[in-house]
Amino acid sequence: MTSPAQPASSDALERDARLVNARDGQIRPGEIAIGVIIGRTTEFFDFFVYAIAAVLVFPYLVFPYLDPLDGTLASFALFSLAFFGRPLGTFLFTWIDQHHGRGVKLTIALFLLGGSTMAIAILPGHAQVGATSAWLLGLFRLLQGVALGGAWDGLPSLLALNAPHDKRGWYSMIPQLGAPLGLALACALFAYFEFLLEPADFLSWGWRYPFFVALALNIVALFARLRLVATPEFKRLFDSRELQPSPPFETLFAEWRTILLGAFAPLASFALFHLVAVFPLSYVQLFTEQDPVRFLIIEGVGALVCVASILASGVLADKVGRRAVLGVSAALIGAYSGFAPQLLGFGAIGETLYMLVGFVLLGLSFGQAAGAVNSSFRQQYRYTGAAIVSNSAWFIGAGFAPLVALWLAAEVGLWSVGLYLLSGVICTLGALAINREWGKRDAESAEHPAIAD
Repeated sequence: MTSPAQPASSDALERDARLVNARDGQIRPGEIAIGVIIGRTTEFFDFFVYAIAAVLVFPYLVFPYLDPLDGTLASFALFSLAFFGRPLGTFLFTWIDQHHGRGVKLTIALFLLGGSTMAIAILPGHAQVGATSAWLLGLFRLLQGVALGGAWDGLPSLLALNAPHDKRGWYSMIPQLGAPLGLALACALFAYFEFLLEPADFLSWGWRYPFFVALALNIVALFARLRLVATPEFKRLFDSRELQPSPPFETLFAEWRTILLGAFAPLASFALFHLVAVFPLSYVQLFTEQDPVRFLIIEGVGALVCVASILASGVLADKVGRRAVLGVSAALIGAYSGFAPQLLGFGAIGETLYMLVGFVLLGLSFGQAAGAVNSSFRQQYRYTGAAIVSNSAWFIGAGFAPLVALWLAAEVGLWSVGLYLLSGVICTLGALAINREWGKRDAESAEHPAIAD
């Protein structure tokens, strides 16, 4: 008799990787940090090459039958599809993780991310296939989101668990460095091809090259992350349930309060994220005569300023606490929202000031925004709960920000973009206040159990 077939598993591959990578069974926070930065930079690079092309390319390639404003709005509508795909990816790849192993999950997710991004590079335009071009673009964008949801690997949690107690703020900001680094790389590539080529050549084939880079970067990221998830320390934390996935629906019902607060706590930084990284390029492209190459350079420089600001957030958080940094930075973003969007209407100097100040504030807030409530999850729900919080926060705070901001700027005026940003600030401050109040109640209930009844 033949034995029944066993489900595919990455256990053997991970065992071999442990023999190659383990150092006396230990894993150092610095090594985790490098893997996390490489992984997040790759993910955000894939994300930003689409965002930039959504402004400079797709309105003319995929939606040439619309005027530039409506074409850009349609492009931003497809941009939002990735944020619908992220929760789907979490559910699908949690099942793959539970049944086939972390290595299989990460390999499929990162190749899907790189493959769907590269597929956009060979996208035919409306002139070749008509409306099918938009449907294909929407499909590839949705798959990007599914892959991003599935690429959650628990490495930020592993980093936090291995960080020295007095350095939690510093290590919490490390995964956030991937966003500005990915943006800077995407801006540099697009600026290079936009500067080098004639407009017709850029729209025909030049814009495609940054998308081809994505697959190579994802392969590098895959090896960097598999090296870590294959270590004995990661396996120990996984086996002890600290990094073990739990059923998503069970996690939602069991930890709905923490998930709700975690989704709203970073809204100020996540809304600002797209209002400095994506929306300004669309406004400059549509409503000014500014050279997009010049603005991409400003944006790339701003991204590097953001890196320094994120590093500063880690130092401040270890001195005064993460909640204080989040609260003060949200208040500063609120003040920024009152005047900054109007700067985009004051030429090159106003645009530069808007971007640089915005990136400084983004770094301070975004550096501590991720995982602000993850320690509140019960151990068995922490891994999946952190993934759900991340997806929810991006969906609510950032998924529709470029679309809403551009529509408001065109139909109402730049001042209304500030009100939109202010709404995110109010949500953040409210969530931080509620989290503090609930924390007090939980402490009182622990001291006086009868009160909880």
